Amino acid sequence: MSIGVYIIFLSVLAMSLDVGRGKTTMDPCLESMKTASLPDLPYPYDALEPAISEEIMRLHHQKHHQTYVTNYNKALDQLRSALANGDHSSVVKLQSQIKFNGGGHVNHAIFWKNLAPVHEGGGKPPHDPLSSAIDAHFGSLEELMQKMNTEGAAVQGSGWVWFGLDKELKRLVVETTANQDPLVTKGSDLVPLIGIDVWEHAYYPQYKNARAEYLKNIWTVINWKYASDIFEKHNRHLNEV
Repeated sequence: MSIGVYIIFLSVLAMSLDVGRGKTTMDPCLESMKTASLPDLPYPYDALEPAISEEIMRLHHQKHHQTYVTNYNKALDQLRSALANGDHSSVVKLQSQIKFNGGGHVNHAIFWKNLAPVHEGGGKPPHDPLSSAIDAHFGSLEELMQKMNTEGAAVQGSGWVWFGLDKELKRLVVETTANQDPLVTKGSDLVPLIGIDVWEHAYYPQYKNARAEYLKNIWTVINWKYASDIFEKHNRHLNEV
């Protein structure tokens, strides 16, 4: 996925406007950015049962994620038009829509990869070097999971709980973000390894208001191989620097 999808809402105003000169210029990166599209799930909708029902997966993917994609593309088109027309007011106003819907697309694209059916390794503990790093930073995998469950349950309203790598400090972290803010909004050096959606649409049709139960059960379908591969890639790069 293009890094532009991650950072456009953080940088587009600065790189697009020359307010002092009264000019508006279209950044080549924005102009050439491809339209976002809904990714296919790497497994059937019922493959994560009983942890996550087929009903939830269909609604979450086909309705919620698709809406973020649609609205993100619409906001980008409006931004291009506003930039071309020198409409500074609209450029500013569109930032929140781009951040929310672009973040929703980025987060969910990661989320689907963070999950896997049990028969395809879902819930199987991570391998080294991630396994050893988790023990070093959190004491054990169980303690990491408990920390994420506690912080995820404590998110007020809607948001995400993340397990990530801080490339600058070279350590593993647990963070939460509000609404559809990606982990990168907490720091440009943070790499998401596992992200868990704690919006009600991710669990309410099945778990009602029992968010804690949802968080407990989702670990049975967490794709630790994906997290291990991402960690190993970035950790290897850090060790080469």
